[in-house]
Amino acid sequence: MVLEPRLWGKAAGLGEDARGADHTHPLICHLLDTAAVAEIVWDELLTVHQQDMVAEALQVSVGQARTLAAFWAGLHDIGKISVPFQLHRNGPKHGGKLLTQPLSDEPGYAFGASAVQDRQSHEAAAHWWLVRAFKEIGYPSSKRRPQSQLSHAVAQLLGGHGGRFHPVVYEKDSRCPAARHPGMGTRSWEEQRRIHFDEVRRVVGGTLVPQGRMTSGAAVVLTGLVTLSDWLASIDEEIRTRLREEAWAGTPDDLDAYWQLARSAAPRLLQRTDLLRTGFARPPVPTQHAGKAGLGASMARQAPDLVAEHGPGMVVVTAPPSEERTEAALRAAAVLGHATDARGLFYALPTGSAADSHMAQVHAFAGQALTGPWRSLLLHSSSRLKPAEAAAQWAHANATGGVNPEPGEEWAPTANSWLNSHHRALLAALGTGTVDELLQAVMPVTFNAMRLFALSGKVVVVDEAHARGAWGHELMLRFLEWAAALRIPVVLAATAADKSVDAMLAAYRRGAGGGREPVMQPRRSPGWLFVDAQSGTGHLPQQPAEAARASSLSIEVVDGTPYGAIKAALVPIVAAGSGRAAVYRATPAEAIRTFHQLTKDFPGLNVTLVHEQMWNKDRWQRLAACRTAIAPAGGVTGPSVLVTTSMLEHVRGLHFDVVLSGPAPLAALLARAVQSVGDRSRLVVLRADNASELDDAALVRRTDLLLGAGRTVSLPDELPLILDEVYAEEFGDRLEWPAARELQKLDNQRTVRENKASGTARWLAVPGPGELDGDLALLNRDHAGMEPELLSSVLGEDLVQVVCLYGHGRPGNEAHLLEEGVPERRLKRGPKRRPVPGQLVPYLIPVPKRLVEDVEGDADSAWRGMSALRNVLRLNLKQLEDGRWVYRGPKHRFCMSEHGLVIDELP
Repeated sequence: MVLEPRLWGKAAGLGEDARGADHTHPLICHLLDTAAVAEIVWDELLTVHQQDMVAEALQVSVGQARTLAAFWAGLHDIGKISVPFQLHRNGPKHGGKLLTQPLSDEPGYAFGASAVQDRQSHEAAAHWWLVRAFKEIGYPSSKRRPQSQLSHAVAQLLGGHGGRFHPVVYEKDSRCPAARHPGMGTRSWEEQRRIHFDEVRRVVGGTLVPQGRMTSGAAVVLTGLVTLSDWLASIDEEIRTRLREEAWAGTPDDLDAYWQLARSAAPRLLQRTDLLRTGFARPPVPTQHAGKAGLGASMARQAPDLVAEHGPGMVVVTAPPSEERTEAALRAAAVLGHATDARGLFYALPTGSAADSHMAQVHAFAGQALTGPWRSLLLHSSSRLKPAEAAAQWAHANATGGVNPEPGEEWAPTANSWLNSHHRALLAALGTGTVDELLQAVMPVTFNAMRLFALSGKVVVVDEAHARGAWGHELMLRFLEWAAALRIPVVLAATAADKSVDAMLAAYRRGAGGGREPVMQPRRSPGWLFVDAQSGTGHLPQQPAEAARASSLSIEVVDGTPYGAIKAALVPIVAAGSGRAAVYRATPAEAIRTFHQLTKDFPGLNVTLVHEQMWNKDRWQRLAACRTAIAPAGGVTGPSVLVTTSMLEHVRGLHFDVVLSGPAPLAALLARAVQSVGDRSRLVVLRADNASELDDAALVRRTDLLLGAGRTVSLPDELPLILDEVYAEEFGDRLEWPAARELQKLDNQRTVRENKASGTARWLAVPGPGELDGDLALLNRDHAGMEPELLSSVLGEDLVQVVCLYGHGRPGNEAHLLEEGVPERRLKRGPKRRPVPGQLVPYLIPVPKRLVEDVEGDADSAWRGMSALRNVLRLNLKQLEDGRWVYRGPKHRFCMSEHGLVIDELP
């Protein structure tokens, strides 16, 4: 029997021929396309560490591992030789008739009704069939524990190229897969699978039979390579350049010729995706200057030697939040990136607003540290819809700050870039986003292995690593285990060394195969530590002799009405005619009210409002303006105040003379306080103000008791001490009985919540790299009760992206986006009248899910049918008699103005 070229692999988006029939790309051609791309991905995108990880696991040379990877990638879609796929009702047609319909009339391709009803995916079919195929050509196998042997491991990872791995296939099922899944077909169907298998192996040269065992790290790298190669080989425009004539027979000579064509086209596929030739330059040799003994100098002198001696690993930097700490973390990233031949950087922060504010500093670093062309994306919940367009919007907002968004700039991808996709975005050489993007790699979500693969070729910097609560802490520990196993260089930046950072060190050490004895880090601030990924050994370098800037923080706790205290604190600034202040309020609604009150009461005061419930574009533009004006050498003249919410506490580059804040946990207050600069910075805590609903009541109460009427803290020396003090178990021992009892009650509630959150996160997280035992399906295991809402809450992303649309109130009138208070920009529609998602990025507003749970929104069928818009709540606002745009839900009223979205609870 000869190879059947009518078996198709790709058809959608390929157009029609002169007869009006759908173009198809033979399956064997798509398989060879993918194998050819895999060779280039191996050569151009995998780091030396990734290649070595695969070769060591398979017990072959790096060159042999490359050939095997290409051979396996070429088999990823062999499950498409099945009845449900080839004869799917949405397959390629001519005159309304399936092109493959004649196959079913041939005796060898006959099948029963059960075959058509078989729901097995083509990815799962590949897994089921390849187990036995690999066993028959000599790959190590086992009847009792198939997941522990190479034949099953390779089949399972190939079956996972669709984003989810499938359960273990045991011997009794692999002997005759069609008995359980009749859709796979027998006779000619089986013969064609074997012919395609043999021809891919012959053409690619995958005749070597490895005798190694698949490790977790090698499985992640190979899964990523196969998936990425499939994505690249599936680009419609490129496939159309390689379509075969109808008479093409697929003979061995035809396949050999096509293989050369596919190999010549493969480099072009990578070039159009903005993924090539990014690396790290050699860090400059530090100059020796007298008196230069701070954190950055200590890092520059010693980090290169530690990495050169011990290989990649994790650097922990402990210092108060500042641009200096960020620079030290990036310096460590540059050293690690160059030493490991890393292909990029991902900078992770606690919130989207923090990511927005750090992007400029990360870009400035990349301009010096990265070589070759590089592409950057902004990755967090508010930008995930279209990461490239979010980056472009950010660039436009920051243009006055020195970032040039003009055409031709290499850092910003075009909106239609191949990278501009949720699952591909982490592949970008430079990413600035939230820690959620890391944590999803160790949660049972689609393409989590692809996330691990994308990160395995980069340096990962985690800023404020401890700022995610109990959920995020447990998931971060699991991520760090995987990071060490994959030899991902990591830099952690934390305010102070504490138990949570110790636990992160231990997790990285565990993933690296080190012992379980604790790794102690310096408790002084600033300080740093290096743990190598080869052995998990901690290395304590010579610590900085001094902080770059020692200062004192004056914390004053005031009673009285919150707004009265705010006015009193601002009077001296207004009277002096100069000075800068920041006012933190608990909610956007309170921030808006404070903004209006201050504007009314202080006509000469420059008042700026920034909060999370603004349009993306407004938030970016206002933050960019603030970084220009409210900076050490800012251009603002006269007294000024910035009114905001907790979203700003991790933002850098804003410098104030005084910071005012309502009650909050001490760590949050200190994060806000460091924005007050000078030898004697000042924080005023408004005791009578509301605390955020998201803040832990026990920590807020402990902070209030610790501060009393106020205190002065020497920075950075006393910072770790005061943080240890507020968390101390014996904190309540010095309190009188009523206060101690109240605090104990709050502490117990906090303990229960944290234990519940930690336990759920451990239950939800994927197994560690040493716990898979060869079964990749454990990375996608489903638990009873595991709903998308649970995943969202674990990520701390309990937000819904809202877009407000405006009509003129006439039936059938098109919805508009608001510009300058007037609905001028019409909502663009694409094919089939579907909205164009990218246009919504500037207008998205993140809103707490609890405020919109009862709102269904006004999405039509076209909106609901688009996966990119599935999690975007559409509200059609109406203009009421007072001139404001309002939407009324069952329990809340949504009012949109130039100051953002206000949500009021209805009586």
